[in-house]
Amino acid sequence: MSDKTILLVDDAAFMRMMLKDILTKNGYSVVGEAENGIKAIEKFKELKPDLTILDITMPEMDGIQAAKGIRAADPNAVIIMCSAMGQQSMVIDSIQAGARDFIVKPFQPSRVIEAVQKVIG
Repeated sequence: MSDKTILLVDDAAFMRMMLKDILTKNGYSVVGEAENGIKAIEKFKELKPDLTILDITMPEMDGIQAAKGIRAADPNAVIIMCSAMGQQSMVIDSIQAGARDFIVKPFQPSRVIEAVQKVIG
């Protein structure tokens, strides 16, 4: 079992639920959820998770801006971005904003776990 903590950020509740299911089945602890970038930064500061999984496209503040805000709060923050198919141009922006990896929706559980293990073990 892992004692690593994860913050999930996606404006779609069912996406957070799917991710949470994949992660908890694999022994990770989902300590918080947020539905936009502004809340993501607040929750990050409050919870200090080992990993934040950020959706790129969200209302109020997108994932790339949120990643920058999280990295400003903690330069060592570990972030994985997720996006829908066809948002490949966003990958570069994500990496520049400090993301360590990238997962694509619809989520493949094996790929999600592979990405998480790669960045936080």
